[in-house]
Parts: sequence; structure tokens; C-alpha cells
Amino acid sequence: MPWLTELYALARDTLARNVVRDDAGTFVRAGGGYPDPWTRDAALNCWGAANLLRPDDARATLLRVCEQTPDGRLVVAQDDQWWDQIVWVLAAADHAWSCGDPGFLATVWEVGTASLEILHRERFRPRWGLYAGPGLMQDGISGLPVGPATTDEASSFVLDYPDAHEIMTLSTNALYLAALRRLAETAAALGHDGAALDAQADALAAAIDEHLRDGDTYGYFLHGSGPRAGTLDRHREAAGLALAVVVGLVPPDRAEKVVATVGAGPAGVVNVAPHFDRYDDARPGRHNAMCWPMAMGLVGLACATAGDRAGVVRCLEDLRALVRAGGGRFDEVYDPATGRPHGGWQCGRVWPSEPDQTWSATSLLRLVHYGLVGLDPSADGLRLVPLPLEVGETVELCGLPYGAATLDVTLRGAGDAGTRPVVRVDGVDVSAGAVHVPADAVGSHRVDVVVGSRSDR
Repeated sequence: MPWLTELYALARDTLARNVVRDDAGTFVRAGGGYPDPWTRDAALNCWGAANLLRPDDARATLLRVCEQTPDGRLVVAQDDQWWDQIVWVLAAADHAWSCGDPGFLATVWEVGTASLEILHRERFRPRWGLYAGPGLMQDGISGLPVGPATTDEASSFVLDYPDAHEIMTLSTNALYLAALRRLAETAAALGHDGAALDAQADALAAAIDEHLRDGDTYGYFLHGSGPRAGTLDRHREAAGLALAVVVGLVPPDRAEKVVATVGAGPAGVVNVAPHFDRYDDARPGRHNAMCWPMAMGLVGLACATAGDRAGVVRCLEDLRALVRAGGGRFDEVYDPATGRPHGGWQCGRVWPSEPDQTWSATSLLRLVHYGLVGLDPSADGLRLVPLPLEVGETVELCGLPYGAATLDVTLRGAGDAGTRPVVRVDGVDVSAGAVHVPADAVGSHRVDVVVGSRSDR
């Protein structure tokens, strides 16, 4: 993929353009059309790439979307988009690990546990064992079928529809599952007891399988109120299915089957499939069957988690085609048939597709870093578990920051089928070790990885 170098550089430039400063300091904004920090977008952009590439800006952004409670605790800002607040924990833990900054773990623990306490009290539904709330990418009512939505869509905001408060979506519950696991790992790193968090995560995983599983895959959401309460909606939510694989809900033997059920159009993966009854190919719903690069990148990461190199390459090629169709920039959303920038239909009109959308770019960067290259940060340090490469294929990441260290990473395809990757750091073979680069590494280091045509991920 010789074109990947240019696309990767464009994505990094897009991130850089969206690091802005105001009276309160520096932060990563959501994109060209969104001037203010926003918890979901801030977290996804930090997890996507800012944690690795711009750690100081990422840290400032993560703290920017927190606030103090009257009793002095620091929590995720309590705004009206409560359902996706918990994604902050995933991004903040990744920040501590990908920056080699164990000191930030105390902040992850403080904010994460205090925020989870609020969310569990207000949003956990014991009857189902799930958390209520719309989907990660569906803050507009075009992302839901009629009931909770209405045909006329009098308002665009999803929570203006009462029954939308009580649906229990796959993506949101997968994020809670990931947050519980991260907090348990954070507890262990800090010397706390995380057993209760692990038990809570186990119970949530069982509830997701009980109520949201649909054969080998998962439905979109469980109705939680009205005459449909307890009924599974069987649309396919791309971000939810992808996250189910990425966060470990889905065992390896089912991962490819789950990814295979994600909906796609001619231009690539779509947000929620198929069209709801009030939309169609000529009038696709903004949060329905449209190409959102953020969701596409998550599906690519799920492919990488499943060891599906072809799926990762296909996702990268689709993202490349969208960027080219948009005149060489990362837009917010694209038409699923033509691949051109298109904001989709909602409330009876076409919405804009905002330019220079940060999370479109950082989703691609995440796929390269954590998918293709296989960076796997933890509290102890960094491991590399790359995808297979073609014989003679080379991938290089030069000047990659990792805490107080700088890494020049080179992957080379050797074509030795069935062999594990061989990792050498500064010429020393460290493949047998649990960590390839320790969290306290300093200075410049060269990391060379020989990758076979099949790897054990």
C-alpha cells in the first residue's frame, strides 16, 4: 500500500490543524465545524491518535472535559449527552499506557470511579443488567427507527424522544464493559482491589449476550420502555459490532462472524444497516446507512483484532477513496453509494458534512497504529503484535513518541507462514519478553519487527 504514507500524513495534518487554543488552554476540537470541546469526540480523538502523537494536548483535552462536583470530586462533565460519557475512561487509560505515564492512572481511577458511580446509579437497569442510552454514533434521531423515533422527526436531538432514554444499545454497553475492565486493570496497577469491577464486567458481558445477542452476531438495541420493552431491534450497528470484538466481548472463534454482519454500501461500511423505513438510497438518514469514517475505522480495528488482514486493507482502501472523492480532506460523513461528502437526511432536510473532521482522521491513525502495526500499550509497557505483511512489504513509523522515549519502528514481511513476529529493540531480540518497550524507557530506540504471512493475535 504505497499510498498509505500520503494518507497517514494527511490524517496527522488534520489532527494538527484541530489542536486549538482558547482562554482556557489547548485542546483537540472535534473538527472544522465544532469549536467547543465535547466529551465523546475528545475521548475518541485522544484514543484515536492524540494520546500517542500529541500527548500533552491529549492530556489537556481529557482534563478539559472534566468538572468538579459540589463535594470536590473530579468527574466527567455532566452534560445532556450522558450515555457516551463513559468512553472517557477508555481514552484516559489508553493515555496513561500509550504515553508511558503511570502517574496519570491515579486520575483515571479518580475520575473513572466517581463518574461510574453516578452513571451506574442513574442509568443501570437491573431488570436487564444493561445500561440505558442511545448509541455511540447516534446522537441524532435519524439513527433510530420509528419507535423511539417519529416519522416527522420534529427534533434532531435523540433525547427529545422519551423512549430513546430507555433503549439499551450494543455500542454503549460495550463501552461500559471496556471501562469496567480498564478500571479493574487500573486498580491492579495502583494496588487497589479490582475484583468487584471485574465481577461487574463479567455480569454485564453475560447480560449483553443474553439480551442483545442475535445468533452469531448482535442486534442494535433492546427496547426498555413502552409496549416493545424487552424486544430486540435487529438492525446492525457498525460501531457496536466493532466494539464488541475490540473490547473482548466476542471470543476469537466468533469475531470474524460478527464483523461479517456489519452493513456496507458501495462506498464502504455504513453506520446502522439497513435503511429505516423512512429512508432509502435516494434519501439516506444522517445517522442511519451512511459512511462515517469513525465507525469504519472501528470496524477495521475489529478486523485487525480478528486477524483479518484483508478486512483491514479493505477498510483503508475505502477510507482512501472517500478522502479522494472529497477533494483530499477528511470529512465527517459520506454518501454510501457515491462516496462523496454528504451529511445525510434528518428532520426533512440535508445536513452538512463538516470538513476537517478530527475523528475521521484519528480513526484511520488508530487503525494504522493499533491495527496494522499492532501497538499494544499496557501499564507495564508497549508490546507489538502486528498484522501479517506480504513478502517484502515494509511499514515504517519514524519518531513515534512513547512517554520519555522516541521510537523508530520498522515492520518487514518475511513470508514465513505460521511464525510469530520477531521483535528486536536496538538490535536485541526481545520477542520472548512480555513487554517489548518498558513504560519507563527513555531516549531514542529502534524497533525492528519481522512479520510472517500469518500471525497469532
